This record gives sequence, structure tokens and C-alpha cells, in this order.
Amino acid sequence: MASKKNTIETKTFRVKPDSKINLDKISTKPSGPELSKEDAKSMLDASRTRLAEIQDVFYAHNQYAVLIIFQAMDAAGKDGAVKHIMSGFNPLGVKVYSFKAPNSTELDHIYFWRHQLALPARGEIAIHNRSHYENVLVTRVHPEYVLNENIPGIDDIKKVNKDFWKDRFKQIRRFEKNLNKNGTIVLKFFLHLSKKEQKKRFLERIDNPGKNWKFSLSDMKERGFWDDYQKAYSEAISETTTKNSPWFVVPADDKRFARLAIASIITEEFEKLKLHYPKVSEKQKAELQKAKTQLLAEDGKKQDEKTAQTTSKDTKK
Repeated sequence: MASKKNTIETKTFRVKPDSKINLDKISTKPSGPELSKEDAKSMLDASRTRLAEIQDVFYAHNQYAVLIIFQAMDAAGKDGAVKHIMSGFNPLGVKVYSFKAPNSTELDHIYFWRHQLALPARGEIAIHNRSHYENVLVTRVHPEYVLNENIPGIDDIKKVNKDFWKDRFKQIRRFEKNLNKNGTIVLKFFLHLSKKEQKKRFLERIDNPGKNWKFSLSDMKERGFWDDYQKAYSEAISETTTKNSPWFVVPADDKRFARLAIASIITEEFEKLKLHYPKVSEKQKAELQKAKTQLLAEDGKKQDEKTAQTTSKDTKK
């Protein structure tokens, strides 16, 4: 079981409701002494072990569902976080979805539709690598994309204005509130990467043949809108962080630290649920004892049959 010494302090990462944040003023680097590779691995392993223990109870408890959302700029480490942190979970209870640009079928539905289809059932954990927030991030930077949604009354880019975004934030808060009311815990992570570190990781992808597939020219195109994305993320996080659906801004320049921070936060949020295995009634206990007696009797019956067969063979001799 993971102890406090196997996690890190996470309070500073949680964005409080009704607060206005500016990502330009939030560090992309962790504070305090740097973790060694060995310490980070040991602490992450302990966190994964604890998460696996919690998941077992969570699945049996069967009252809550958990939706974990990852948002970030390209190369911030979303895929790595999913791979390293969630590897301790039982895959039968975890589903991972990666959302790309919507296709024609998805655009014929409301923007929540494809994400609703990927919501977790009770006892399940769903991880959304990008999410419904793309509709206030990418579309905020490129408002012309909104016209592809064919929303009644929104037939001109001039109508994708301040009031439009204010209403869309309201829609998201309402959507997540409905999830909360029905037992779905929503945890939202923004992996806060610096532009300098993104450049370094892009160059690594270009120079390493094994990582070439991770890089595309579209990544460079979006990098050109860096400041616009920082503003869009700052406002989206400020407008949609709530007590029951909080945002966590995690410094992501250090991948090891980011993964440990995310694992620590998820562990802490799970433990707030006061999970327990289903209670067994007196009737069920009696049935269990009856089943145990029958099972043990099978061993005795087999032993009697074996003894009888041995006796029979001895008599024939």
C-alpha cells in the first residue's frame, strides 16, 4: 500500500472554483529538489500498486464511475502518462479513448455525443485523451471550425463571439454537473508544458527514427498559435473548474514528476470516496457456509471412494 512518503504534495495543482488563472504565471517546472530516476520509479510503482488495490474495491463497490480527462499542448506527455500510470489497473475495468478531429458523422451530432458514447459505466474508469474541451480550445483558436457544426443561427464567424463561448462554458458545466449527480467523478488534468520544452521534444521526435511517426507538420502549425492556446486554456480552465469536477494544472517539463503528480492526485481523489466491498447479509453468510460444507464434503467423498477402491483391490489379491 502506498504511503504519504510515496506521493507528493498536490494541493497547489488543484484549481479552485471561481478562480481566474493565467498559465503564463504558472511554472511548468516542479518546485523543490529534483527527484532521481530511481526515487521517481519507486514512488510511481508504489502509487500504481495502491491504485490497483483501490480499483478492485471500486469495481466491487459498483456505485461510482470515474472519468479522467487529459488535455495539453502537443508533446506534453499525455500518452506517456496514460501508459505509465494506468498500467497498474485491471484492463477489464479501464477504457482509454483518444479523440481526434471530428468526422462527418460526429459533426452531425451535438459535440458532446461522441464523448457521451465513451462514458464509463458504474465500477469503470474511462480515460479521455483529449475530450469535449477541444470544443472550447481548438475551436477557440480556430473559430471557423465551429461553422462545420451547423448550429442553428451560427452561420457566420462573427456570431462565434464572447456570448457564444460564455454559453458553451455553461453547457460544459451543466454536462459535468449531470455526470456528478449520477455518480460519475470527473478529474481533469492539464499538463502544463513550456514552449521551450516542446521545441526540445519536437527535435527529439525528428532526430529519432523511432519517434518520427509522432511528429507531423500540423504540430508545427499549431505551435504557431502558442499564445492563443495559452489564453484559451487559461479561460477554459477558469470557467469550468468546480468543486466536483476540478481541474489540476500539472507542471509537465519533467515527465517523471508529472506522472507521479497525476498518480498521487488520482489516488487521493479515489480515497475520498470511502469505498468498501459489498456487505454480506446474514442470509448470504449462511449460504456461504453451506456452500463451504458441500465443497469440503466433496473431498471427503472422494477420499471414501479412493479408500473403497483400495480395499477392493486388496480383497481380490
